[in-house]
Amino acid sequence: MQKLQLPIFPLNIKEANGQKLIFDRIRKKFVSLTPEEWVRQNFINYLIEEKKYPESLIANEMEITLYGLSRRCDTVIYSREGKPVMIVEFKAATVQITQQVFEQIAAYNLKLKVKYLIVSNGLKHYCIQIDATSGKAMVMDTIPNHDALI
Repeated sequence: MQKLQLPIFPLNIKEANGQKLIFDRIRKKFVSLTPEEWVRQNFINYLIEEKKYPESLIANEMEITLYGLSRRCDTVIYSREGKPVMIVEFKAATVQITQQVFEQIAAYNLKLKVKYLIVSNGLKHYCIQIDATSGKAMVMDTIPNHDALI
């Protein structure tokens, strides 16, 4: 898999029935090792190990209903009170982060109404803070630690 702009963490990868699998420490199971999943697992480890996000407050493949359709947020981060505070959207390293990707995560936020949005392809990471009063979005210089989200 491609080297990412993230610290290197030990990841549990295996092969079964001719398919490469990676262990998702959040879902506690092996999942198909796709290029997007490679980004997700590396980024999740970064959030947990470097940014001190509690593993128990992270959900992968969070299902929501939007305009009557079932959608899945790649990752949702919760506060200690159980309220969603951040949505993270992952793309494979070969996928450019375009306006369409930001529109996708913004649509998810119509439902969850979080304060932070992150988009990453493993090479570039964008963290956006949403002002609850004005609705204005501000691109942040860094990804905040979990304690700073509240």
